[in-house]
Amino acid sequence: MIVAHTPADFAAALRAEYGPEARPALVPTMGALHRGHRELMKWARRRDRPLVVSIFVNPLQFGPHEDLDRYPRSLEADLALCEAEGVAAVYNPDVDTMYPNGTPRVLVDPGPLGTVLEGRSRPGHFAGVLTVVAKLFHAVRPAAAYFGEKDYQQLVLITAMARDLDFGTDIVPCPTVREQDGLALSSRNQYLSTVDRKRAQELSRALFAGAAQGYRGADAVLAAAREQLSEVDVDYLELTDPDLGPVPERGAARLLVAARVGSTRLIDNVPIAVGEE
Repeated sequence: MIVAHTPADFAAALRAEYGPEARPALVPTMGALHRGHRELMKWARRRDRPLVVSIFVNPLQFGPHEDLDRYPRSLEADLALCEAEGVAAVYNPDVDTMYPNGTPRVLVDPGPLGTVLEGRSRPGHFAGVLTVVAKLFHAVRPAAAYFGEKDYQQLVLITAMARDLDFGTDIVPCPTVREQDGLALSSRNQYLSTVDRKRAQELSRALFAGAAQGYRGADAVLAAAREQLSEVDVDYLELTDPDLGPVPERGAARLLVAARVGSTRLIDNVPIAVGEE
C-alpha cells in the first residue's frame, strides 16, 4: 500500500504503480476510522479503480471552541485498517503541506446553503469543508469520491461544488451505517459516556418515529420526532426536500437532527416520503 504525504509524492507513486492516466476512487476521511469508513471503502471497491483514502484532520472546518485539539487521531490503526480493506494508496498530508501559507486567503464559498442547519450553528464550517475537499480533488484527481449520508448537508454541498465547478468527479452517496441500537456511526461517538450513549439513541429513535408518520404530512412527522427528544439538547430538527429546500407537500424529503449529548454534538438524518402511504 502506498502511503504519501505530499501531492507530488502521491502523484508520482500512483503513476508508477497504475500508469499516468490513473483516475482512482477516493474516500476522504479525517482518520479515526471505523466500520462506517469500511463500508465506504467497500462501496468504492465496486468500481474497477485503485482505491485511495485520504486522512487529514482539517483545521479549517473547526470553530474556535470546537474539538480540533482532542479530535481522535489513530494513524497507525487507520493504516492497518486501510491495508486490510485493499486500499491502494493513502494520502496523508500534514497541515503545513495542505496549507503552506497558513490559513488560505481564498476559500470555497458554500453560498446560502452553507448558512442553514449546520452552517447556522457552525459559521465558516462548510467553507472549510469545501476548500479542503477541493484541494484533495486537485491532489488525487479522483474519478469518483464516496461520502456517507450521515453528513447529509456536507454531501449536498460537495455534490453541488463538484458539479458547478466542473471537477469531473462523480460524488457517490453511501447509506448511513448504524450500530445495533440505531446510533449512527461517528468518530465522535467515542467521546460519549455510558449514560450519554444511551441518551444519544434518542436521535435515531426520533428520526425513525418521524419517518413512520410521513404519510400524515410534515407536521405529524415533526411532532412524532419531537416526542422522542427529551434527554438531549436539541440544536435543530428540520424537515426539508432532498436538496435541503422547502419540504414538499408530497414526495421525497429529508428529516435532519442535531443535538448535544453531554459535551458531544451529534448529527443524524433519514430519508422519508411525505404524504405517501
